[in-house]
Order: sequence, then structure tokens, then C-alpha cells
Amino acid sequence: MRILLVEDDRTIAAGLCYSLQAEGYQVEHCATCAGALEQVEAGGWDLLLLDLTLPDGSGYDICRRAKALGDTSVVFLTACDEEVSAVMGLDMGADDYVTKPFRLRELLSRIKSVLRRSGRGGGETSLTFGALTICPQRAQVRFAGRELALTALEYRLLLTFAAHPGQVLTRGQLLEGIWDVAGNFVNDNTLTVYIKRLREKLAAAGDEGRISTVRGLGYRMEGE
Repeated sequence: MRILLVEDDRTIAAGLCYSLQAEGYQVEHCATCAGALEQVEAGGWDLLLLDLTLPDGSGYDICRRAKALGDTSVVFLTACDEEVSAVMGLDMGADDYVTKPFRLRELLSRIKSVLRRSGRGGGETSLTFGALTICPQRAQVRFAGRELALTALEYRLLLTFAAHPGQVLTRGQLLEGIWDVAGNFVNDNTLTVYIKRLREKLAAAGDEGRISTVRGLGYRMEGE
């Protein structure tokens, strides 16, 4: 599933891109209306996630153009004082809106609901790394056809690694990736324990060495 995120706040955008990729979505970010319109013209998007107020235009402009070109799903991200305007956006064809500040799980739930209604959410998207396969829609992990029994935190940690194969992830980035599942119960010390357990389960299944330590920087999941 391909999502175009249009958000001029780069801190928010970075967090959303990271979290959406960890859920298995392909995400492209634009910070301006002009850049987003170019991407919309190019096509191929399953969903547009649009900030309403942009430095060179409005999310309305992007929504209007997207709906003129096809039936791409649209979800608005709005500030509290823009809520009435967002409802107006629904009248021009937007599928939903979420008011800032929002919880990540709420946003993901809204996205999945919109994609289901549009008929785009029914297909299975798998992440494959050699004999290791992750199915985000079913929260299932298999190695050489055999299912791996992971806890929710271990699964979320693996999914975070899988969204960035070959990249070095800091401990802070990994904590952000599993924060939504564990809340305040995961800290820097317990992260070490979960990484150790995940490595042990992968090794027991025959996938030893998948997650490596990059001394002084963080950890990396090897892709194939």
C-alpha cells in the first residue's frame, strides 16, 4: 500500500513516516502543496494523508485534484481550530479526518478502515527476507514455512527492523517503534532484553545473525 504524506512539520512527518513504514506501508513525504500535486499527478497512490494548512496552499487543493483524477482515498490531519474546515473537506470527497494531537493507534485504525472501505485493504502484503516472512495484516512471522511464536513486543520490534532493512537504527528509534505497544514499560535497559530474546528465537528457527550490533551506533537487520 502506497501512502503520500503531506505535512510541513518535519518532526511530525518523520515520526509518521517511520511508524507507517513499520506497519508495512510504502510512504513518500512532501512538505509543500506544489510537491504534493506533482506526486498526485504521477499517480499510483492508495491513500493521501494531508495536512490542511501548508506554506504554499491547502490540503483542499490536493484533495480536489486527486478526486478529479480518480478515487484515491484521502484523510485530513487537522488542528483543533480547523475541525469545521475539515468537515467541509468531507463534502469535497475526503474519506476521514483526524484532529491533532492524535494517538498513533487511532490514526492507523482510521487509515485501515478507509482502505477497507475503498476495497484496497483486503490484499495481503508480506515482507520477505530470504526464508523469513512477515505478514503485518495477520501479525504473523514465519521462517521456512514454520510460524515463529513472538510476543507483541518482539513482533513489533521485528517489524520496526523489517521496515528499514540494512539501515542502522539507534536505540531511541527502536524504542519509538515499540512505544505504542508497551507504553511506559519499555526503557533503554529492557530494550536490550527484548533484542536478545528476538535474536534467540530467530536463531532457534535457523535465522541466526539476522540482527547485528553496530558498535557505538545501534542495530541493523540484514536484508537479502
